[in-house]
Amino acid sequence: MPTFDARPWEDEELLLLLQQMYLDHDFCSKFAIDIQTLRNFLYEAYKNYNDVPFHNFRHCFCVAQMLYAISWCVDLPSKIGHLEVLILLTSCICHDLDHPGYNNIYQINAKTELAIRYNDISPLENHHCSVAFRILENEDCNIFKSFSSEEFKVVREGMIRSILATDMARHNEILTNFKEILPNFNYDDKGHVNLLCMVLIKVSDISNEARPMEVAEPWLDKLLQEFFKQSDAEKLEGLPVTPFMDRDKITKPSSQCSFIGFVLLPLFEALGELFEELQDLIVQPVREALDYYRRLNEANKEERMHRKSIVELEQHSATHSPDSGKGGAQSKNMRKSLSFQTRSRHIFSVFKHLYPREDMS
Repeated sequence: MPTFDARPWEDEELLLLLQQMYLDHDFCSKFAIDIQTLRNFLYEAYKNYNDVPFHNFRHCFCVAQMLYAISWCVDLPSKIGHLEVLILLTSCICHDLDHPGYNNIYQINAKTELAIRYNDISPLENHHCSVAFRILENEDCNIFKSFSSEEFKVVREGMIRSILATDMARHNEILTNFKEILPNFNYDDKGHVNLLCMVLIKVSDISNEARPMEVAEPWLDKLLQEFFKQSDAEKLEGLPVTPFMDRDKITKPSSQCSFIGFVLLPLFEALGELFEELQDLIVQPVREALDYYRRLNEANKEERMHRKSIVELEQHSATHSPDSGKGGAQSKNMRKSLSFQTRSRHIFSVFKHLYPREDMS
């Protein structure tokens, strides 16, 4: 379920859970995957994730786990076939291999080796694919070694297509194309299924807000930590500062309102149109997350306005009242009293925004 919380689990246990996803789908039997080869593959993938705040092995697990949850909820194999689900699950595990913690915008602006190698075209996603297939070149790790060359070609094309779809620069293109085919979606149309697979891995990749707040929010903190580290580096290196990563310009609620409202929710709602079963599972939780951050953002705005009012009041009092003696003491007491009253009203207002149905009397 999307409520699953990976935090209490050790890395070794998460590797076993990934293995169990393959077993639960009966992939080892259906595709002659040796269990030891599967373990070798998962361990090599694990070793090729970096110790960065967000784009690490645990993120890869969460993406795979969300796809697994969706797969069982909608019975995905019966709709697109077991092979496509195998490709998707493996792509989820590989989709951020060797991520350096700095996104494509940084790679391109800094003219990194990756940006030069891939001509500024999805440098990170191309690199993740490359690392994945380097792992699969090792026979001890090649879970597809029983496949014919033609069958492996299908796997390779599917994994590249899926992983490249996680480049957020392609988000609008993929979502627009998917919404165009939705009214006449046809599972017998390979182009339709390919597009659906791209949407499925994208949904899984950015699915944290479909999880309970106590599971999702620590991930958001890690993502902002990674964002702020990049924007700090951009400032130090004289590069253009990525606006949504600038610690001086964004807050957690404001960034979430924009991301969930304009990026995440439209994608989830589009998938929910095709799979009605997902409405309660992941779509409604995302709507609730957006509502929560909107209330929090409004409360933050009001807090800033109150702070500004307090500063202006104190400046006015300092300018028009004596600063010493009896009059000065009275003035200070008055400012303290007004400041306390203003803050009290603000605290009450914040609670009304966050918990509008609570009895605050």
